[in-house]
Amino acid sequence: MKLSQEFVPDDDLNKQLRSAKSQLALYAKDLKALLSRERTKSCKLETTNQQLQAYAAEQHKTRELEKAYADTVIRLTLASRYKDEETGAHIQRLSHYSKILARVIGLDERDAQLIFDAAPMHDVGKVGIPDRIMHKQGPLDEQEWEIVKRHPILGANLLAGSPSLLLQTARDIALTHHERWDGSGYPQGLKGEAIPLGGRMVMLGDTYDALRSVRAYKPAFSHEKACDIILNGNARTQPGHFDPTLLEAFRDRHLEFDGIFSEIREEESTP
Repeated sequence: MKLSQEFVPDDDLNKQLRSAKSQLALYAKDLKALLSRERTKSCKLETTNQQLQAYAAEQHKTRELEKAYADTVIRLTLASRYKDEETGAHIQRLSHYSKILARVIGLDERDAQLIFDAAPMHDVGKVGIPDRIMHKQGPLDEQEWEIVKRHPILGANLLAGSPSLLLQTARDIALTHHERWDGSGYPQGLKGEAIPLGGRMVMLGDTYDALRSVRAYKPAFSHEKACDIILNGNARTQPGHFDPTLLEAFRDRHLEFDGIFSEIREEESTP
């Protein structure tokens, strides 16, 4: 009898070994695929984190630029106030009037706020009008009036060329806030929807506030009289001057205009 003998697996054991080997190969394949996916996820996550960091940095830069642009708006607005009879309270009220109209006609909060922030720049071009005209007591003669009517173009030129959406909007408003829906306004005689929406809003709010305020050529009117003039017209102002949609918005929300005028007074206003 031999003490050692070569081991020869039987058929059943061979089958089990082959099955185990095949299963291990499948496990190895699955593990390799899993590791590959995890490496891909890791790379993607790293790339995503880098993208998020870059996006956050870009957003921060954008916010800082917008702050700088807003500071420019404030300073130019203050400069225009020194040249005009219009007050800080008027400027604040005009922003609120415009935002009411923007919301009523369905603009989203971002666009409504953009109009709110840009509206104070509407008369910035008056910094280029001579003091002897801007501070004249009494009515202007025809030549002086023609000079005053240049201020929309002067304002647009001051605000032109900026990449800021705020200043671009302010430029459109400065240029077009004396245009009229029926084409009888200035400086370009634009008509209807050719007038930017911000210009149409500010024109209506500016008209209301001027009617409620003392001017060299008129006393301050009551809310009721101001509404009657805007909605029904007088010698200077006609309903056809206004965007019909905005006019209906004013008709619906005129009491809010009155509330703003009563709430924001000159002694309470800040730059």
